[in-house]
Amino acid sequence: MSEDKYEKVMDLARRRGYLWSSFEIYGGIAGFVDYAPLGTMLKNNIINTWRKHYIVNEEFYEIESPTITPYEVLKASGHVDNFTDPMVECKECLESFRADHIIEENIDIDTEGKTLEELDELIKKYNIRCPKCGGEFGDVKKYNLMFLTSIGPGGKRTGYMRPETAQGIFIQFRRLASFFRNKLPFGVAQIGKSYRNEISPRQGVIRLREFTQAEAEFFVHPNIKNHKRFKDVENDIIPLLPADRQMDETLSSEEKVINMSLKDAVEKGIIRHETIAYFVAITKRFLMDIGIDITKLRFRQHLPDEMAHYAIDCWDAEIYTDRFGWIECVGIADRTDYDLKAHMNHSGVDLSVFVEYDEPKEIETYDIELNYKVVGKVFKKDMKLVENALNNMNNTEIEKLVKELNENGKYILKIEDKEFEILSDYLKINKTKKKISGEKVLPHVIEPSYGIDRITYCLLEHAYNEEEDRTYLKLKPQVAPIKVGVFPLVNKEGMAEIAMRIKDNLRKNGIIAEYDDSGAIGRRYMRMDEVGTPFCITVDGRTLEDGTITIRYRDTREQIRIKIDEVINYIKNNIK
Repeated sequence: MSEDKYEKVMDLARRRGYLWSSFEIYGGIAGFVDYAPLGTMLKNNIINTWRKHYIVNEEFYEIESPTITPYEVLKASGHVDNFTDPMVECKECLESFRADHIIEENIDIDTEGKTLEELDELIKKYNIRCPKCGGEFGDVKKYNLMFLTSIGPGGKRTGYMRPETAQGIFIQFRRLASFFRNKLPFGVAQIGKSYRNEISPRQGVIRLREFTQAEAEFFVHPNIKNHKRFKDVENDIIPLLPADRQMDETLSSEEKVINMSLKDAVEKGIIRHETIAYFVAITKRFLMDIGIDITKLRFRQHLPDEMAHYAIDCWDAEIYTDRFGWIECVGIADRTDYDLKAHMNHSGVDLSVFVEYDEPKEIETYDIELNYKVVGKVFKKDMKLVENALNNMNNTEIEKLVKELNENGKYILKIEDKEFEILSDYLKINKTKKKISGEKVLPHVIEPSYGIDRITYCLLEHAYNEEEDRTYLKLKPQVAPIKVGVFPLVNKEGMAEIAMRIKDNLRKNGIIAEYDDSGAIGRRYMRMDEVGTPFCITVDGRTLEDGTITIRYRDTREQIRIKIDEVINYIKNNIK
């Protein structure tokens, strides 16, 4: 049934106006999709539900930043060097493929975490050939996934289409911290397009070159990882697939997943801390809210060798699909201070936050006095970078600096991919005691990142149902594109005019309703069922007598009668 169900869902999506192939009249291009009228509405309803959870309930604020990003930003973030996939090219037809995907399609082996050399060996060992022409593959090499562009005339400044929405938040952190009055923790969200120039996308909506992300960045004190609202979710039972159980070959696939409360998961060290666990709960609640089948949801922890370059822990919300199996739809990562530190070091701008203590403290600390006449001549344009790095050292780092200077007469200061030699006459270090009212900290970031397009497809598949006489989408009312179908039983005796007025009144009250008087009433019900419309209203002969109409429920086909003037409130209450 695996391919069959996918084809049925996509056929419905094409026919009924959910998803269309992009650039279709020119032959189409893999990795792009158009959201048709109903698909656009469904996607927007999913996004608005996401906003309800994060912007309304969690009190995050949303920003919007450019989708084109300068080279310097993505060099600092690590994307220029690390945002790559392994690629192989056929020597005959020159078609390119993801090396790990080609291997997994041909032999039963997990390629996660394997080096380029190991992938290359597997292709040669098993004589894996090009699926297009049967030709021999060349060597496996790194391929950067970012779309390259230029900013301004002449192409003098390099830019990229952003590979994620998160960096727009990090580089505005100084202003965001001020907006939140430097009170940690606080949350910032961004929803928008991201771009990844995939090597050979062959999974429809699951792997796109242009896609929508909804990312939330929760900035926390580096020493505080508990969440003030964790008690609200600690008893939530979550299907977890921890890293150690994934690697335990004595367990079956089903046995590796454990259902346990978040409280137990944190206390046993399965989930690193409360804040990650809290957003696991929010993710589950959001996915259930829009209608994802809870029996087809699990949270899988990243293995050590697959962790992103910026993360120390990450859990993926994976949703099961009939054709593609388990697919990652949400990543919940502890990014530590990686991004803020990287941008601070590259830009020379202090991105730390001053956190006040409840009471002043007396501490031993160090003052660094730079010999500006010397260091200015030595470091020149890098002077600000070096000064910023030295001034942001903590006591432990300064003690190491003092030790190196005393023992070796020099200290190597590393700032990202640069090294600077610090000599004794460059600075003076004084140990002092002073009262302080607070401290400067570089916040850590917990990031739930949602792939809206994948979630949209999964929702369509989970909602797809077949019965003997009909096909219908069991979409929840709050996400269904069309909420109500309105029909006159027959197109005479004033029924059409009444039905049209009901439809207009529903729309004036913010409820998307559609009028249909074409064909037999049964066929009209079937059309609305197929697009996922949860309610249908029929104006009939009795309406003319007592001012009542029928409301039919999509899932059960049950019908009830209510008065016309009760329709608006009835539908509003049932949508909620």
